[in-house]
Amino acid sequence: MATGVKTTRRVFVAGAAVSLGLASAPGLASAKKKPQPNIIFIMADDLGYADISCYGRTDYATPHIDRLAERGMRFMQAYANSPVCSATRTALMTGRYQYRLPVGLEEPLAFRDLGLPVDHPTLPSMLRDAGYTTALIGKWHLGQLPTYGPLQSGYDHFWGFRGGGVDYFTHSAMGNGDLWDGDTKIEESGYLTKLLGDHAIQLVERFAKSSKPFFMSLHFSAPHWPWEGPDDEAESKRLAGIKGLAGIMHYDGGDLKTYAAMVRSMDDQVGRLVQALKKNGIDDNTLIIFTSDNGGERFSNTWPFTGRKTELLEGGLRIPAIVTWPGRVAAGSSSEQVMITMDWVPTLLAAAGARADPRYPGDGMDLAMALRGGKPVGRTLYWRYMHMLQKACRSGDWKYLKILDNEFLFDVAADPLERANLKVREAATFDRLKQGYAAWEAGMLPLDPAAFTHGYTGAELPDHFGISNPKMIGDFAPAPHLPD
Repeated sequence: MATGVKTTRRVFVAGAAVSLGLASAPGLASAKKKPQPNIIFIMADDLGYADISCYGRTDYATPHIDRLAERGMRFMQAYANSPVCSATRTALMTGRYQYRLPVGLEEPLAFRDLGLPVDHPTLPSMLRDAGYTTALIGKWHLGQLPTYGPLQSGYDHFWGFRGGGVDYFTHSAMGNGDLWDGDTKIEESGYLTKLLGDHAIQLVERFAKSSKPFFMSLHFSAPHWPWEGPDDEAESKRLAGIKGLAGIMHYDGGDLKTYAAMVRSMDDQVGRLVQALKKNGIDDNTLIIFTSDNGGERFSNTWPFTGRKTELLEGGLRIPAIVTWPGRVAAGSSSEQVMITMDWVPTLLAAAGARADPRYPGDGMDLAMALRGGKPVGRTLYWRYMHMLQKACRSGDWKYLKILDNEFLFDVAADPLERANLKVREAATFDRLKQGYAAWEAGMLPLDPAAFTHGYTGAELPDHFGISNPKMIGDFAPAPHLPD
């Protein structure tokens, strides 16, 4: 593994660990009374809310991920920061709404030379300053070399791919290889999901011999397109002969059987990784998170929600989220706390005995109370998405939603399908949420007309009949109409 140059960032190690029971009093000395936990953050790509067994999938089983839930906690009201990947990953790295950074306005990052600013504190950089060894295995998608990359933003080790998606066998997109060891482009044969599992296990075995705690991001490409299971190398060869995005986006293939094979392969790697922790005697002091970067795609199960990736309907935002932390999170528990991707930053910093640089105030919430089984805390969350000019906020059980010129108010607890529009019957609530949204948006960066955006049309997905726009960005997605 290549090692990056350590960047200078200030982090304040203090009594944040108290909230999760790591210390009895503030300060670095007391935070060391109990060992800092190893942290493994596992993120699937485009995995829908009900795409694993313990959240409702019935046509295949995910026993190893289910076992994480049996040993820990399921969040039943977890949201992604965005319905697409790089925007959510911006929030995961910074603990802030992605709309505060130019890279976070990309939906997703595609053709522009943008990325996560290297001088911005990140989750791995702050954990590294608190004594952790840090590693990313898998997907980056927050900017290209020479300016941007995992080693430039707080990770000590990187093995994976930099773009939004690659073929599972050729590890390329549109003919361009995208597999890296550190900042060196490499070639390695094999099915990508297993390769990521292999390299994660190799690092666990290496880190287990060190006295330092480690933070590992294991960001799978599965079950993101192209639709290829472990036995589908012939399909990979067929797609290699298709030029442009049509090959990698794979609109002429895939089915439920293939999708099941992709998810089960990822589940197998999760099982292998947990077994490696046990084999090396460090499972009892390792905090594991399993989640997804956004809602489900073409073959996902998003029940009981409607909508999918690229949409602010619940199905595009709701995700599974599981936390396992022996001795600190009750086995077999669940939480109704409304939470969002950026909450993991203050939560994990607290677990590690660190807190963020106050020059970059976070927008997330420390989930310590929820992890201890406390009652849910009310909060308001906000989203926007340039395609179809979508806006949304959730406050309590109420959700304000705007798509083009259509506005809605839903009680998403009673009506998770978002069918009964209550904006007239509950006019005061509708006005309150709409006004609150406007006040929040005034504090974010404005929409960037040059930013990339992606959404589906009726030509691509028949359940989107009537949605069309002949004006395209490249050949990928319809361009939005922005108000003057």
